[in-house]
Order: sequence, then structure tokens, then C-alpha cells
Amino acid sequence: MNFRRLSAVACATAAALACTLSLSVQAQTWPTKPIRLVVPFSAGGANDLMARAAAEGASKQLGQPVIIDNKPGAGAILGADVVAKSAPDGYTFLVSAAGVVSNSMIKKNMPYKDEALVPVAMIALAPSVVVVPANAPYKDLKEFVAASKKAGNGFHWATAGTGSTPHFVEGILETKYGSKLDVVPYKSGSESITAVLGNQVEATSEASIVVLPYIKSGKLKALAGTWTQRISAYPELPTAAEEGFPEIRIAHWAGVHAPRGTPDAILDKMAAAIDAAMKSPETAKRLKDMGIEPIGGTRASFTKFVDEERARLGGVVKATGMKED
Repeated sequence: MNFRRLSAVACATAAALACTLSLSVQAQTWPTKPIRLVVPFSAGGANDLMARAAAEGASKQLGQPVIIDNKPGAGAILGADVVAKSAPDGYTFLVSAAGVVSNSMIKKNMPYKDEALVPVAMIALAPSVVVVPANAPYKDLKEFVAASKKAGNGFHWATAGTGSTPHFVEGILETKYGSKLDVVPYKSGSESITAVLGNQVEATSEASIVVLPYIKSGKLKALAGTWTQRISAYPELPTAAEEGFPEIRIAHWAGVHAPRGTPDAILDKMAAAIDAAMKSPETAKRLKDMGIEPIGGTRASFTKFVDEERARLGGVVKATGMKED
């Protein structure tokens, strides 16, 4: 190796070391300025509400403002791409959702690699609820599934588009339990609910925070919750597992991801701040009253959850042949 090449290698090594040392110093003093939480959905939805609760609580823990930046579009890909390509300095995080796990399984082209984002912490989740029109004759999910099998052309099931949570619920009902369902894709969960209210489709599933007001007012009938535990704000509703459908385990969750390369010390501090926020009695009560379950936890527990979701949802994508519209 000649002297010029040696010098180039030495310079590159020195630059990398300087960068590493700089990030290490930043991690010790972090945060020294406001933190941005990119929410890849519009304001007012379940993920946005969970993000705002996390931002408020984390800000108190970290002593710096945590600012929400809504960047909706392309099934959460637009906002996720912004964070994936941001500096790994601890000042830009993504409020992640199921799409961060499943988009690359369904979409033909992705602007970033899955590994460009690393799990930090779980915020909370809103269990999905299978709902039908108020005048539907089925009293539970078992009766609905049985009736769909007997219907000539099956039942129409509304979704919020390919890869949405209702789409995965439908896929599990079909592939695991033999339901006869025809997907009708809408642009949003609110449009799906409108379709059920108007008897244009037989059913859908949507976040508890969205459907509970309709259920409690008698405008929709709830058949089952889709998470592992009953909804705190509506404990009389059984889970799908309790009704004999243990494979249906899905929710509208929100977590936090960071650009790969963000120092572990920063990720640990952020995870601890979010966990503390979700364990605050005031925050927990506010979320539970809306139909949202605060979770929190550690980086390790959230990483395990994401890995399990990726494997499980990947199986549903493969079994159903789910593809981009």
C-alpha cells in the first residue's frame, strides 16, 4: 500500500472515530434542544393521539419540548422515509405503526430499507373491534363467521386499504377460520365505518377509539375485540380469542423508531422517558378512557414485539397473497 493510500485510510479512520466520539459526547448531554416526533398520519387519529400523549409525558421526563410533526401519506411510508434518512443524533424519531412492519412485505418499491429504522419503545395500542350494523342478526363473531360461510357470495368486509389493520383481520378470518369475505377497500377507517353504518357492507374492524362511541350509542354492534385482553373502556366485550379465534391478535399500535446509528445511550433514555409517561396515572387514565391501552416497556420488549409482528403478519401476507393495489 503506497503512502497516499495509507494517508487516505488514516483520514477515513480518523473521521469515523471523530464521528463516533462526537455522538458519544452528544449522548451524554442529550437532549439539549427540542426533539421532533414524526407522525406518519394525519392529526386526530388514534396514532396521533397516542403520539401526543407520549410527547407530553416524555417532554416532562427529558426537560425539552417534544414536538409533533404530522407527515401523512403513502400508508405511513412518507413520514417513515423522512426519519430513516435523518441524522442519527437523537432529535428525530418516528411514531411507528403496523405499516412500518408490513409495508415492505406488500409494496413493490420502498424508499428505505427496514433496517434503516430501529425500535425504541412501545407507546400504546388501540385494540381493533369487529363491528357490524346495529340491526345485524349475529350476536357474536362465531355466528358471523358461520353466516358468512352459508352466504352465496360471502359477506362484504370494508378495509382502509391494502395492508391496513382491517385487511389483516379479514385475512386471518379467511385463512385460519374459513370465513367467506369479499374485501371492499376504502381510503380510510372513517369511510369504512360509514359504509357499515349505511349497511353498504356487512362488517369491518376498526380501532376501539374510533368505534366505541358508535357502539355505546347503539349505532354499531360489536362482535369481538381483536387484542389479547379486553378493552379497559368496554370490558363487557369479549376478545376474539375468548370466542374461539385465538389467531386473531392484532391492534392499532403506536411505538417509536429511530434512525439506525442513533447512540444506544440516547435510545435508552428515550425508551425510559416513554415508559415513565405511559405509567403516569394521569396519562394512563386519559388514554384508557378513550379506549387506548398504555403499554410502555423497554427497548428489548418492543424489539421482541416488532420481530414477532413481522413474522406473524408475514405469514398472513403469504397465505392471502396480499399485494399492493
